[in-house]
Amino acid sequence: MSCIFCEVVAGGADTHRVFEDEAAVAFLDHRPLFPGHVLVVPRRHVPTLTDLLPEEIGPYFARVQRIAAAVESAMAAAGSFVAANNRISQSVPHLHVHVVPRNPKDGLRGFFWPRTRYRDEAHAAETAALITAALAPG
Repeated sequence: MSCIFCEVVAGGADTHRVFEDEAAVAFLDHRPLFPGHVLVVPRRHVPTLTDLLPEEIGPYFARVQRIAAAVESAMAAAGSFVAANNRISQSVPHLHVHVVPRNPKDGLRGFFWPRTRYRDEAHAAETAALITAALAPG
């Protein structure tokens, strides 16, 4: 299987790199939401966040944090949007985190997720219990 982000990591794809080290490579998204929209990918091919090894999580997200600060500073942004899709809407099956510079009234409003509500408090409690159970060891 050919992976465009693996090609980027290997230096074989034409991108505008902004950062690289042993843990991650960061480059401008070729179809940015705003100028300065960066993708941060782990060097090792992993399809999703759940495929990242426990010892890779800290170093990878330390890079994401550093890139977010740099994007905000470089783009004179008031903040940033940091997100990753996990399978659904994941355009490339190689883990990547989007770092998007944001400013008040930049026109980006609720474009990702429509908000909803739980049916009632019992539904919320049931949902919380299911997730808590899934987090239990074993």
